[in-house]
Amino acid sequence: MRRSSGRLTGVALAALIALAGCGGAPSSAVRDPSVTIASLALFDPARMSGTWHLAAAFGNEAACGALTESWTPRGDGSLAVRGEGCARSGRVTLDTVAMPSGPGRFVRRGASGEEALWVLWVDAGDRVAVIGTPDGSFGRILSREPAPRSDLLQAARDVLAFNGYDVARLAQVNP
Repeated sequence: MRRSSGRLTGVALAALIALAGCGGAPSSAVRDPSVTIASLALFDPARMSGTWHLAAAFGNEAACGALTESWTPRGDGSLAVRGEGCARSGRVTLDTVAMPSGPGRFVRRGASGEEALWVLWVDAGDRVAVIGTPDGSFGRILSREPAPRSDLLQAARDVLAFNGYDVARLAQVNP
C-alpha cells in the first residue's frame, strides 16, 4: 500500500466512480484525520470492471438498502459507472464516469457532487473492495456477490479501521 497523508488535489472533475452512488456523505467525518491513509499504489483501474454490490457503508448511504453498480472500462482509461446510489432523498440512478486521478484513486460526480475516492484495498480475487476518502466523509465496502463471505467482510472492516475509520459506525447492508 502506498501511504499518503495529503488531500487529493483537484482533477478536472469528470465524475468519478459511482461505486455506487452515493449521496449520503455522513454529517460528520467517520475517520480520524490524524491516522495516515493509504491507497493502493499499484492498483489497475480495470480491476473495478464488472458488477459490485454495496455490502457496508457509513452514513446515509446504507439507508437505501441493497444497491448495485456496474463499472465498464472506457478507451481513455476511465470507467463508466452505472447503477444505483443513495441520496438524502432516497435511491437515485447513477450514470457517471470514474476518472483515475492517481495510484488507486478516482474522481467522480456522485449524488452529492464531485467526490475523490481512494481504493484502500481489494482482495486478491477482486471479490471485495474498500473505498474511502482522506477527509473521512465517505467509506464503503463493495462486493461482487450480494452477501460477501464473512472473512472477506471482516478483512475489509480491518482495513477501514487501520486507515482510521470508526467501524462502529459502519452499517452492513442486507441483500
